[in-house]
Amino acid sequence: MKIDMHCHTKEGSIDAKVPIEKYIHRLVEHGFDGMLVTDHNSYNGYRKFQEIASKVERELKKPFVVLKGIEYDTRDGGHVIAILPDHVKTTALEIKGMTIAQLERFVHKLGGVIGPAHPFGPGFFAFMNTHFGKNNIDFLNKFDFVEAFNACTKPLANMKAEVMAGILGKPKTAGSDAHKEHIIGKAFTEFNQDIRNNNDLIRAIKEGRMVDAGGQVHDKVLEKKNQLVEKLGVMGYWIYNKSGAWWNSLRLRKIVKRL
Repeated sequence: MKIDMHCHTKEGSIDAKVPIEKYIHRLVEHGFDGMLVTDHNSYNGYRKFQEIASKVERELKKPFVVLKGIEYDTRDGGHVIAILPDHVKTTALEIKGMTIAQLERFVHKLGGVIGPAHPFGPGFFAFMNTHFGKNNIDFLNKFDFVEAFNACTKPLANMKAEVMAGILGKPKTAGSDAHKEHIIGKAFTEFNQDIRNNNDLIRAIKEGRMVDAGGQVHDKVLEKKNQLVEKLGVMGYWIYNKSGAWWNSLRLRKIVKRL
């Protein structure tokens, strides 16, 4: 079963351009069987799918599964993909700003799984570029999987992620991380069993049911970029992340107390 494990939708991610309905149709055209919606700190893309699920099912010429995940902005450990079981109904992960240790305890307490998104990518949104990541290598053992290929990340960074997953003995996933239409379908994770819901996906990850994960880095990633612009973008993200964590600190305090 072929799934894109890192997808952003217009309805759920402020920087994404493709509505989830179009996203689904494009993946089907590329031969995919499913997608994991991983909007930034939001389930709105998945909520939109629930509204149009019946319509989409009638339009498609093959079965297609849409799974519910999130790409969470931790305060100190970069972006993390989190997947919770079907029976869990919580909006806590839509409040950005938990530390990565808090996120790990929260998700695992609820029976979910986590993995670092683009762990060697540029900037503070990559676990291995954070102060916490560099000084707490043992924390990698707490991850359930590693995103070993990301279509929006440079080949060397992907290679490092794949090697790290192998050393740790962690299941490898791949995702397009598509925010625009031309990137959709450029990465896949192949499972050796049918996955119809989040519980199936979590079980497959824990059992290491991936048989292949990879894809093609999209062309613009390979282009030489202005270093100053790239650094300003990284700094902008850092300010955005820190200010968001501060703004949400009171709301998060109640959640953290229950961990």
